[in-house]
Amino acid sequence: MTFNHEPLNQKSPKDGPIERCFLRVKNENRIALMPFLMAGDPDLKTSSEIILRLQDEGADLLEIGIPYSDPLADGPVIQASAERALRSGTTPSAVFEMLNNLRGKLSIPFVLFTYSNPLLSRGFESFCTKAADIGAAGLVVPDLPLEEAERLSPVASSNGLDLVLLVAPTTPQERMIKIASVSRGFTYLVSVTGVTGERSVLDERVQSLVKELHNVSDLPVAVGFGISGAQQISQVRSWGAEGAIVGSALIKRISESPSGSESDVAGKFCKELHLATV
Repeated sequence: MTFNHEPLNQKSPKDGPIERCFLRVKNENRIALMPFLMAGDPDLKTSSEIILRLQDEGADLLEIGIPYSDPLADGPVIQASAERALRSGTTPSAVFEMLNNLRGKLSIPFVLFTYSNPLLSRGFESFCTKAADIGAAGLVVPDLPLEEAERLSPVASSNGLDLVLLVAPTTPQERMIKIASVSRGFTYLVSVTGVTGERSVLDERVQSLVKELHNVSDLPVAVGFGISGAQQISQVRSWGAEGAIVGSALIKRISESPSGSESDVAGKFCKELHLATV
């Protein structure tokens, strides 16, 4: 099955591709599916194939990681993925080139997941300009302090990018309100305290956090860090979240698949997840 998606428009942050995607999904009475994958694992050519296959099998948005040597927010599965990508020679510039080569083929929005060190090394303006040039719709920077995020957000916005911020179960309400006011596109709700990784059961507190975020912001809420399959997607949908982010479970399947079958394995899993979004 091939899904139809609207073309992207990177230069309208107030009515950008992420906002339009969530609106489309809402009109279809389901939750948005956002797979995460690490660019360059096992190599950039395979990543390109996986990205397009995920699009074909029902992904609504994509979160694409730029590998970094010290990924503090990531659990062992994604850390190992970043290490494999770095060993294959993947650099931020190579990731940008890969994604630029997908222009015209990739029609769903994607956000770049990067740590603050590579971002600061390149500079806010330079990084955002390049991200916009390759068609990115937004940025996720998990270790960026809120004060720096407040500085980055207008730079990103001026380039048509949504800066997506994270809220954790331990985030105080006052800070949650500040984060929600700076975040654009959607708010990324971390479902667990700790690093990324599969969980068999999600914390019931996520339900109240979704409600709290809806009380302080009109942005959609996407839940990540711990969603391992269709059951958790159905669960967060019942809790009122508008999006579900699946990373470690997908990357684990890709890493365990025979060479050459990575995109088939990823596509099959994505199709299963998509069925749970309704």
